[in-house]
Amino acid sequence: MAKGYWIYRAEVSDPDKYKEYIAANAAAFKKYGARFLVRGGKFENPEGTSRSRNVLIEFPSYQAALDCWHSPEYKSALAIRAPISNADIVIIEGYEGPQP
Repeated sequence: MAKGYWIYRAEVSDPDKYKEYIAANAAAFKKYGARFLVRGGKFENPEGTSRSRNVLIEFPSYQAALDCWHSPEYKSALAIRAPISNADIVIIEGYEGPQP
């Protein structure tokens, strides 16, 4: 079964309030087996547009990634983040096919 991922890019207008979101989202992420692969950090944007905050979260399955997004636990955290950020989020299924 392919893993699932959240690709999250955001601009945050209130870093102190954003810390509350980080604390609040932990329950949902733990429940659905989330693992941070990227959580901020240095980056270059050689093509296209960028945002100041970039996160890549791995889930055990695509369904777990979807279930987390739709969960009451995450919706509670999202209520904290939404007013203080502008984000792009893609929930995507991982690839398990041949590699080069």
